Amino acid sequence: MVEIVFSGRGGQGAVTAAQVLATAAFQEGKYAQAFPSFGPERRGAPVTAYARIEEHRIVDRSQILKADYVLVLDPNVLETAMPLNAVKEGGCAILNVDWSERKIRAEGEVKAIQIFGIDASAISEEVYGKRPIPITNIAMLGAFAAVSGAVQLDTILLAVDEFFLGEQAEDAKRTARMAFGKLEGAKTS
Repeated sequence: MVEIVFSGRGGQGAVTAAQVLATAAFQEGKYAQAFPSFGPERRGAPVTAYARIEEHRIVDRSQILKADYVLVLDPNVLETAMPLNAVKEGGCAILNVDWSERKIRAEGEVKAIQIFGIDASAISEEVYGKRPIPITNIAMLGAFAAVSGAVQLDTILLAVDEFFLGEQAEDAKRTARMAFGKLEGAKTS
């Protein structure tokens, strides 16, 4: 089973990202679930969402405490919500950061996890323009597809059509493709 935690801020689409990912996995013939962590939901507040992907029926419905992958949609939650604590040893974090590769590697060595960085905020700004809270969710799914191989990018793009229409869907797909392209070939070991 592949367990994924999404950590971001309200308005970035962490819950939607988990749902799109679960839909994509289901379209690939896998079992999947997606669910949010409820708390004081409001725009800008820390938000956590979860997804599981499995080849067999999923019985566990509990919160994910130690995940195979943690996707951090907003770099500000790295210090406030401490999402890297949710990555199991040997797991992987995909961070929306513009850090140097050296800093990313050093952080991963400290935590005994693999860390990949993608500037999803810059991708969001390129596609959607400058916003108070960048829309990074689908870009992060593109990065996840490139790094994990747990779902295919094409399936994520198909799943996007179930959540967005018209120009919104095309913009979301564009962010996914851009992020995938930046991390393509950077698979976890």
